[in-house]
Amino acid sequence: MSESGREVRGVETSRRPRGFTQEQLDWVPWVEPIVLADADELQRPLLEGDRGVGPYFRLLARNAEVLAQRSANDRAIFYGRGGLIRAERELAATVTSRHNGCEYCASVHSRFTSALSKRVADVQRLLDEGNEVRIDERWDAVIDFVDALAANPPRASADHLKRLRELGFDSAELHDLVLSAASFSWANRLMLTLGEPEVPA
Repeated sequence: MSESGREVRGVETSRRPRGFTQEQLDWVPWVEPIVLADADELQRPLLEGDRGVGPYFRLLARNAEVLAQRSANDRAIFYGRGGLIRAERELAATVTSRHNGCEYCASVHSRFTSALSKRVADVQRLLDEGNEVRIDERWDAVIDFVDALAANPPRASADHLKRLRELGFDSAELHDLVLSAASFSWANRLMLTLGEPEVPA
């Protein structure tokens, strides 16, 4: 917290991210988060563990129902059994975040994509070049479909699905791609309207 005890503050120009990165970023809220010690019986269980310490989740806890839904979505999409491999779920989150301009979410999920796929350079190219990047047949198909889903209005088509099916994606895997894109379009909008990223000191 700041010296005044409040977490809301401006981010200095020198600490703003200079583009998309796989490096760790902090996040500064524009609305005051709750203090953990002040959490009520509905908020407290949602803030258990490491994730509850950060300002984003403590801010969402001001509406415990929203945080509960967001956390349930997160668990189902990234830790659900079957369907798409975790690396490609993270890739979809990264592509969505890159499309929506959410540097914070892109940094988090690009790190997961790199760690799980062992393709750090490819992930960095995605961050640097944007969703028009060409990497390989499978990742290109995922990137193009998810980017089209993230567009407003969405422009995903039957041709995107046909291309993915021809590469071996089954219905469960396609379902996971859609869920990841939808969830991160929501998450990005929360992050972008409630605060801003900051390079750690």
